[in-house]
Amino acid sequence: MIPLDGRPILTVARMRAAEERAVAAGVSVETLMERAGAAVAEQVRRLAGDREVLILCGPGNNGGDGYVAARVLIAAGHPVRVAATGEPRSDAAIAARRRWNGVVETLADAHRAPVLVDALFGTGLTRGLEAEAAAALARLAGGARLTIAVDLPSGAATDDGRLLSPVPDYDLTLALGALKPSHLLQPAAARSQRVIVLDIAVPVASEASVLARPRLSAPVVDAHKYSRGMVAVVAGAMPGASVLAATAAARGGAGYVLLLGGASDRVPHAIVRRRFDAAAIADKRIGALLVGPGLGRDERARERLEAALATDRPLVIDGDALRLLTPQKLAARKGPMILTPHAGEFDALFGADAGSKIDRARHAAAASGATIVFKGPDTVITAPDGGVVVALAASSWLSTAGTGDVLAGLVAARLAVNGSNAMPDPLAAAAEAVWLHGEAARRAGPAFIADDLARHLPEAIAACL
Repeated sequence: MIPLDGRPILTVARMRAAEERAVAAGVSVETLMERAGAAVAEQVRRLAGDREVLILCGPGNNGGDGYVAARVLIAAGHPVRVAATGEPRSDAAIAARRRWNGVVETLADAHRAPVLVDALFGTGLTRGLEAEAAAALARLAGGARLTIAVDLPSGAATDDGRLLSPVPDYDLTLALGALKPSHLLQPAAARSQRVIVLDIAVPVASEASVLARPRLSAPVVDAHKYSRGMVAVVAGAMPGASVLAATAAARGGAGYVLLLGGASDRVPHAIVRRRFDAAAIADKRIGALLVGPGLGRDERARERLEAALATDRPLVIDGDALRLLTPQKLAARKGPMILTPHAGEFDALFGADAGSKIDRARHAAAASGATIVFKGPDTVITAPDGGVVVALAASSWLSTAGTGDVLAGLVAARLAVNGSNAMPDPLAAAAEAVWLHGEAARRAGPAFIADDLARHLPEAIAACL
């Protein structure tokens, strides 16, 4: 199976445009449907063994793909039944239905089968299934031992991860031609245990892609603590958060970590503690300045944030600091910035507008001039120039206090490391940090705490060398 790392993510409009270009180049819609249906049939044949397959076909081209898959499977001697919501409506689907010589059952009356293939509705669905169809789908999926969705689970919107009607859980989704946003965005992404992209020979491209394992390098032979990247972490009202962030920065590859203004005694000896003042944060050797974890929202917090904003150092902003800002204030600042908000912080700073998580993050990056790490079970990373990286779902055990502080420190470390010998690339630094954070969580196993997570960062880095 080809991994999803680095693969492009296409919206409905982008996917349709790619298919239209293929048609304009001389490939008919019927040919595309034959390719898709044959590719689906091949995957089903591999997974189904000798078990009977029930393919559910809708009225559009997704249903047409299902008819083609059924025809290919039965020609290979595989037991197949077809059920449909009604007659097909698109020309290509009508042609595919005519080439299927078997019986077509009604969806409501169809009997269960060990293997269910959902080809009811795929890319472009704008409204949910009718109640009767949704109930039939749930019944048939509940009675199957293997459930497979063609392109997208029926009932899932393509571009934003919404569920337009109840959607069963699927063992596998077969994405046709390219990944779509809802293969990665929640809650739709959670409805499929695994996603495979099927090649239908349609060239695709997008500014959005799946987060890939980074390729990191060990320090050069003549490296020293400053050349490896220096991080300064601004402490505040809750010192434990800044200690976690500073620890993550040190374990995340930075050569020198400063903790400024912290009152905690539980600080690793390798982390240098100093008073917070303007001179400390103006040090030209600082490759990334982190402000926000445990900062608080009082007057002292505001003063420290304003001082950080006034420097020309690459800046990482997290936690409380995000509640004290406006997009306009961020846009007025010069120098690289990375923001790491969770959903509540994002809404407070940029507004709870409608739209996909990708679109919202992209608009926020453009408005603020900052790279955005929009955290969550479907973390989205966006740059001001429109570049987008979406992470595959990480461990749900990350839903514990302090893991965001660890991520913020790790983002600062990767920004400082990347900028130590060149101009910093905030999108690349943020992507590295998110991948390493997820890998450390995987290695930490279940029921870890944030302190444990930081200890697994060197192992995650080793996996990328």
